[in-house]
Amino acid sequence: MATGRGRILQQHWLGLQTLRGPSRGGGAARGRARTFGFRRGPGVKCSAGSAALRCHARGGRRWESPFSCRSGLLDGMPSEILLKIFSYLDAVSLLCAGCVSRRFYHLANDNFIWIRIYSTAFSPTRSNWKVNSVEKIAVSVSFLSVQDKEAGYWKKEYITKQIASVKAALADILKPVNPYTGLPVKTKEALRMFGLGWAIILKEKSGKEYIMEHVDLSVNDTSVTVIWYGKNWPCLASLSTLDLCGVTPVFMDWYKTPTKHRLRWHSLIAKYNLSHLTVSTMIGCDRLIRIFCLHPGLLVGVWKKEEELAFVMANLHFHHLVERSTLGSATIPYELPPHSPFLDDSPEYGLHGYQLHVDLHSGGVFYLCGTFRNLFTKKGNIENGHVKLIVIHLKNNREHLPLIGKVGLSWKTDILDGCIKSCSMMDVTLLDEHGKPFWCFSSPVCMRSPATPADGPSFLGQTYSVDYVDAEGRVHVELVWIRETEEYLIVNLVLYLSIAKINRWFGTEY
Repeated sequence: MATGRGRILQQHWLGLQTLRGPSRGGGAARGRARTFGFRRGPGVKCSAGSAALRCHARGGRRWESPFSCRSGLLDGMPSEILLKIFSYLDAVSLLCAGCVSRRFYHLANDNFIWIRIYSTAFSPTRSNWKVNSVEKIAVSVSFLSVQDKEAGYWKKEYITKQIASVKAALADILKPVNPYTGLPVKTKEALRMFGLGWAIILKEKSGKEYIMEHVDLSVNDTSVTVIWYGKNWPCLASLSTLDLCGVTPVFMDWYKTPTKHRLRWHSLIAKYNLSHLTVSTMIGCDRLIRIFCLHPGLLVGVWKKEEELAFVMANLHFHHLVERSTLGSATIPYELPPHSPFLDDSPEYGLHGYQLHVDLHSGGVFYLCGTFRNLFTKKGNIENGHVKLIVIHLKNNREHLPLIGKVGLSWKTDILDGCIKSCSMMDVTLLDEHGKPFWCFSSPVCMRSPATPADGPSFLGQTYSVDYVDAEGRVHVELVWIRETEEYLIVNLVLYLSIAKINRWFGTEY
């Protein structure tokens, strides 16, 4: 069958060459080079492991298909031959072919082709004793229903079922939960199994887009830190927004290792406005760069001299990370499932039984890794829409904790690296009394000298504070620098939980 198809194509091509006439040497070669006009932006291979920074622009100029140089060949080829060729393609290749032209799109929607792909992919695992059961299923179903369906029906059915199978696999692998963190035990395994990566899409004010895949990443206890850097960043002044997306293969092929050339699905995680890179969002600097924090969890490094991008770093908490990175679309983030409150008639329900796990880290080095259990508060601590939950008491010296090592946020590019003092990444996982994640985040933070002295005992050393705020709560940490031992000591750690979040979560009316 394949030999016959090749002979037909060869004869057709020779006939077109005869009609076209002899080529004109170098001029023809230059014309062919212009026809292959798909413009890829500059890319730089980086030394971080075997990862490579791949950046390309889209939307800047019209994409010209490599097939356009043989438009005569494709336009003149009968649809029957194209359909026969398409019948040998797998699902991903068929979808790629459908992007070439309008004619290819309609031909690639052929129900007879897609029903065979569907039947092969989703045939019963146990077939009967008859031979070629998959082909017989495809044939029987095709004759009964293919002609009654609109074009592309079985393609949609195939894609829908593939997505359903991915969701089912996700639910199965993420079902076991760690009782100490309240997070799935196999998150790291899921990241590898689904070929998950991350990309940022930089958008210019003119509408042009640059897609950059992550160069390096490090997996922490409750989060993953993803890094992008290179030499060929677009001009910062021309950029308007940055989209952070999870990237996975379009179809999960359990028998083949996903490659970088296969179609991939983008799932929007967060969108950031780059006009917010101002003094108010700057959290630190060294002699080379300044770093800015954009919520949620994005760190942007800018060269001091050139005022251009140096690197981008995202800290992503494990809570629903796999779902957010795979189940959203390129424009709409994954929507978390609705929470059903556990009803209780306790007079202070929702104010006790909390468990906190907090990490301070950077570059694989952990300065703090602590778990605090049986945390509680009272109605009297409710003020200004928040309830105060004290984790480390300022006046109780036995609760004070030291930070291990010299605190600093490590950064690197393809040619330089450094460390910004007093900055780090903070991961917070707060569980409710049922062991369910109540509030989770990962974000860059920095230590600052307080504007006003804190109420409480005085310490022999310079005091600093770390603060984080979002819609669900606030974290306040007070530290003292002990000069004799050259270490930071946490003397106060307080969470301020949103009463609105508590009422929604527990069904209360505080």
